[in-house]
Parts: sequence; structure tokens; C-alpha cells
Amino acid sequence: MVEIIVDPTIRLKEVELKDVTAIFKTIDNERIYLSEWLPFVSETLDVSYTRTFVRSVTNSKSKELVCVIFYLNKLVGLIAMKDSDFGNRKTEIGYWLSEAFQNKGIITKSCKALIQYAFDTLEINRIQIKVATQNYKSQRVAERLGFVHEGIEREGELHTHGFVDLIVFSLLKSDFEKQ
Repeated sequence: MVEIIVDPTIRLKEVELKDVTAIFKTIDNERIYLSEWLPFVSETLDVSYTRTFVRSVTNSKSKELVCVIFYLNKLVGLIAMKDSDFGNRKTEIGYWLSEAFQNKGIITKSCKALIQYAFDTLEINRIQIKVATQNYKSQRVAERLGFVHEGIEREGELHTHGFVDLIVFSLLKSDFEKQ
């Protein structure tokens, strides 16, 4: 069970079945806010969808890491390494955060801690973050963390309102070590 202490107020903990209800309630209570950039929200209509997702992650042999984000011991979001290619030592970070906890540095600090874990513990060499071209908050997270803007993945993600273009940001271990 992976647990990363980010700072005295923020903790990342590998997701477990006991987190399902809290995750679903957060999504359900903030459906409009979260659905702007998260295509899965429209499919998360009851707790069984969240339970299926968590089971798929916890039963997987793929080594994908999905963590709940706790702020002052309250579940406020998720952060994950996804689409990992351990043979080529690369992964992607994805995340979401409850609206009430925005602008506190929670995501930036959580990403930095997960990046450190990926580089040091998992020996990852390349991490990317993909962000919708209109999602300026997430773009600023990647930029603050020293990620390099590589280009645009045209129509890279299907949302309820159609396809969106994604900016691809990357960070190499060697870049991170220079920071």
C-alpha cells in the first residue's frame, strides 16, 4: 500500500474499496464543475461505477498507481499514474480536485510528490501531463512544475461536448534533478 506524505496537511494514499463512497459522493456533489474537463463524470451515475473503477485498479497487475488525495484528513480528489509503459520508463499523471479546495497548491504539491516517487522509487525517466487547451489551471500546474510544452494532440479526448485538443507537457528525470 503506497502512502506519500506531501506535507503536514496533504497525504496521498493508494485507493482502496473503502474509499468508493467518498469518491462517488465528491463526484456526484460536484458533477457540473468536474464534468467540464473530466469525461468520465457523465458515466459516473451511481456508486457501482466508482466501485467497478476502484476494483479494476486494485485488482490490476499493470502497476498503475491511483491515489486519493487527503487534505486535512478529508478526501478532496484523486491523482494517478496512468498509461504507464514501464519497459520504456514513462508514465502520465492525471488528477482532479474538488472545487472547494482549488487554489491552495494541493495539486501542484501532490504532483511534485508523485513525480518524486515515480523518479526515485519506480525509476521512471519521463512523465507527461495532458491538458485540454482551454484548461488554463492545469496548464499552470504543469508549467510551475517545470514541464516542457511539447505540442498539441489534436482531438485527443472525447468529452460530452465533443473532442478537445490536448497540450502534451513532459518532464524528464534529468530536468527534474536540475530544479
